[in-house]
Amino acid sequence: MSGLPAAPGDHTPNWITTCWPPETTEILEHQWDIAVPYWRELADFAGQHDVQLALEMHANQLVYNAPTLLRLREAAGAVVGANMDPSHLMWMGSDPIQSVRALDGAIYHVHAKDTRLQTDRQALTSRLETLPWERVDDRAWNYVTLGDGHPGGTGFWSQFIAALRASGYTGTLSIEHEDLAFPAVEGVRRSVELLRAALGAQAAA
Repeated sequence: MSGLPAAPGDHTPNWITTCWPPETTEILEHQWDIAVPYWRELADFAGQHDVQLALEMHANQLVYNAPTLLRLREAAGAVVGANMDPSHLMWMGSDPIQSVRALDGAIYHVHAKDTRLQTDRQALTSRLETLPWERVDDRAWNYVTLGDGHPGGTGFWSQFIAALRASGYTGTLSIEHEDLAFPAVEGVRRSVELLRAALGAQAAA
């Protein structure tokens, strides 16, 4: 994770998601002023040891989407890239496929993980969610087994894989199972089956 520095004098960081009131913008720039030297130093050390740093674009972090990842990469160098986990982008309202395209050449690892948006709950609460994971029926979104967030076959995942390949990524698709509705082994089995079908669709295309 990229981290999230606290504002001056604070002990707890604030994830800035609006430009108002005006002091939020000042806090955000302070966070970048703190984070960039840290990541430059770490990137230099990683580069000396032939290591790439794959940051997950995650809520409550300074880097949470493609533009913020690219901002840090520009500041700290090409050692910094993305751990592309589409599930977080889904609930935040970002298009994972467009994000993959924007991160052309900067994706170093990939999580295969899905999110189901609960549209009836979002109509009341938005996608901002603070309820605990176990309150599945009450939440605006939930992490689910691959395919359960994007029903209808392999369509989304075939497009996602195609976009990854076009952006230069041919590495591992690491299944991250956080679906409370299925035991881990069953969820991973179903995810493997879907990814095999998606890869097969790509091969046949």
